[in-house]
Amino acid sequence: MPALRPAAKGAALLLLAAGLTACSVLAVSGDRTPISDRPTVRPPRQVLLSASQRLDDSGGARIRTVEEGPAGRRSASGTVSWGANDSAELTVTDELGTGRLRGRDGALDLGYAGAAPRTADRDRAESLDPRAVPGGQGGWSGGWITGLLANPGGSARLMALAGKLTPLGGEELNGGTVAHYRGAAPVADYFGAEEGLSPARLNEVLDYYGRRGVGAVEYDFWVAPGDRLLRVRSTFRGASGAVVTTTDITEGAEPTDGTATDAPADRPAESPGGTPAAAPAPAG
Repeated sequence: MPALRPAAKGAALLLLAAGLTACSVLAVSGDRTPISDRPTVRPPRQVLLSASQRLDDSGGARIRTVEEGPAGRRSASGTVSWGANDSAELTVTDELGTGRLRGRDGALDLGYAGAAPRTADRDRAESLDPRAVPGGQGGWSGGWITGLLANPGGSARLMALAGKLTPLGGEELNGGTVAHYRGAAPVADYFGAEEGLSPARLNEVLDYYGRRGVGAVEYDFWVAPGDRLLRVRSTFRGASGAVVTTTDITEGAEPTDGTATDAPADRPAESPGGTPAAAPAPAG
């Protein structure tokens, strides 16, 4: 994808005039101007598209996810891979207790302590969602489980295509300075940007959020030098309050047969894709 690059000096002056931390945006770009060898500043859309593509190309990641909202707190950690090596090894803690979620070649097993594992196809993983309504296996339920299985970079791609993006400057994360971006979009625009979503499925998704009073979605992204997506946070505000889901990402992690480690209990949502199932279930 061709890069849209304004003059480095002029872009830097604009950033300074806006009161932003220019170095954080510059840090994301590995590009150099042919004359000064100074980093160029790229539009947020290009940065997020590049970060999404890099994560997709990596084939997998280790994730740590925390969801918090009016209904309580959920957490998960482990490894997820996509593409030809479709698999998952996750420890999940939610309203049913602590369990193990395993996925291989489209088949999923979810088992909690003291209960028999349940099995489902990946494209119907919402049937494993503790919040799924009885008889709702034929429709999309905004599942917590399906969100964990999605490539977390998918939300960056959809927001880059459909949302209004704002650079928020630089922040310290994982021992380095990273760029923080925020994106917001109407629900219909955000999910409508997913090319693989059929019209019928899109209508289900929009109906699901509409009935819960969610008209817009908001995402925050933290991107390190080299277009490495380190953290994604979604905020869905519904009629009963906001659900905030934060995922920390280490790209390229290979799933193993060992035990996944649950996200620490003292890690708040403040510190913990591309499919519509990556969105959290809104309150209400």
